[in-house]
Amino acid sequence: MSQPATVRDIRDDVRRRSRSASEVCRAALERLEAVEPSLNAFNTVTRDQALARAAEIDRDFDRWRDRPLVGVPIALKDNLCTKGVRTTASSRMLETYLPQYDATAVSKLEAAGAIVIGKTNCDEFAMGSSTENSAFGSVHNPWALDRTPGGSSGGSAAAVAAGITPLAVGSDTGGSIRQPAAMCGVVGLKPTYGRVSRYGLIAFGSSLDQIGPLTRTVHDAALTLGVIAGADEADATSVPEGVPDYAAALTGDLLGTRVGVPARLIEQGVDPEVARAFKTSLEALASRGATLVDMDLPHAKYATAVYYLVATAEASANLARYDGVRYGFRAPDKAIDDLGTMYSRTRERGFGPEVKRRIMLGTYVLSAGYYEAYYLKAQQVRTLILRDYERAFELADVVAMPTSPTPAFRLGERVADPLQMYLIDVFTVSANLTGLPAISVPCGFTREQLPVGLQLTGRRFDEATLLRIADAYERDTDWWKQAPAL
Repeated sequence: MSQPATVRDIRDDVRRRSRSASEVCRAALERLEAVEPSLNAFNTVTRDQALARAAEIDRDFDRWRDRPLVGVPIALKDNLCTKGVRTTASSRMLETYLPQYDATAVSKLEAAGAIVIGKTNCDEFAMGSSTENSAFGSVHNPWALDRTPGGSSGGSAAAVAAGITPLAVGSDTGGSIRQPAAMCGVVGLKPTYGRVSRYGLIAFGSSLDQIGPLTRTVHDAALTLGVIAGADEADATSVPEGVPDYAAALTGDLLGTRVGVPARLIEQGVDPEVARAFKTSLEALASRGATLVDMDLPHAKYATAVYYLVATAEASANLARYDGVRYGFRAPDKAIDDLGTMYSRTRERGFGPEVKRRIMLGTYVLSAGYYEAYYLKAQQVRTLILRDYERAFELADVVAMPTSPTPAFRLGERVADPLQMYLIDVFTVSANLTGLPAISVPCGFTREQLPVGLQLTGRRFDEATLLRIADAYERDTDWWKQAPAL
């Protein structure tokens, strides 16, 4: 496959009228139709709506010409509410759910001229690291169809990697944008908590969830963040922080920049080929003028355990609303004698195994007698992890780690061992626990031609620095130019 077009390429072509929005949209839908049987990346394709919207942009072009994403086809993770479009969170519980409103991020993207061509497959309610927990089947990695694309935003990452769309939107609760970005060889950005409105995002962990872009380039991620960022009256956790011109911050200059490297944290448990690619990426940053600073994050080793206590507790509370009464799936009334039986049968049949596991874990840690021993203690350690990063940012501008300790693993390889699956998030969960922004950029391939990602974590609301450093690294490499031979 030739190198896919970027968001900037498509937008500029449409602005110049060298391609119409309709031509671009049809090409994206044709690519989707060609590769989707191999990937299973989409739950819903909005073909008619997309073509109608593209035609509308072409008819009223003067109105749309200067919009930052004019004519760009995009895909949305299937946990973002989209008015009148089936939104399932890849769960039988919401298999026929049609939202009556758009998520704020979706409204902003469409106002910027983007064209939604479909909703992407994901782990059920965003709970997973491999997109094998979907009620609609596993997503396959475009680089190796027998491998996972990562999760939970695996369908979004696969759509970008396969050249279906240059931009897909995901959600990140413990690495669910960055980890699939790394495993699919694309860019994935988790903004600061509160930077992007969560209104219309189907909740998993309310203090952890954040919406962000998956793209081919850092510039495209910066451009998209500028569109979706900003305060929202509908979301009390969104922060009224000014939104800078992120694309303008991409100067390529790293002189005086300090990159922190927690060497002790990554000296064990990292695949040798991942470690080699990570070391090479640090050398590339240093050659452009960055200073590498050794540092320690002493409480980061507890991050995975803390995350799976906090996240499951919040999931237990958030998913209590799916009871068969208000909306969504309800177990058939036949042979149900009382309300309690209807609740239990609805939840038993509507939720998949991983969601049930997390609800039970979360209910347990919140229960009387265990709250202080587990949930409260986890929140205390969460504060210590944040303090570690605050000290780290006294020494460095960003903290660098591999995004994932391994490249993409085979489908089915870890399904029977949840603990091993959870450990794949060891380097990503801290950014969610602390609310910090983090980005994954392609930094190499293994001998089996599986992508590897470099993760950079920055200060709160300093995505501009994070993106500048990631872009500077991208300029000196061509990993992002590679495309799978689908």
